[in-house]
Amino acid sequence: MSTVAEIQEAISKLPEREQKTLARWFARVRADAWDAQIEQDIQSGRLEHLAEEALEEFGAGRTKALSLS
Repeated sequence: MSTVAEIQEAISKLPEREQKTLARWFARVRADAWDAQIEQDIQSGRLEHLAEEALEEFGAGRTKALSLS
């Protein structure tokens, strides 16, 4: 197994096109990990208090519509 420093050095030696390909791949890996963590947090109920707080704020009229334009 390589160290982070060794991996960083190897990446710095890649042609720009391959660095971009690697960056896209790594972004997908991180996004998938984020999605999995959020799903796990939802299933375990860790985010329930945030949903309750948002519903309370909405019910109390302390929210506003998002502008999507």
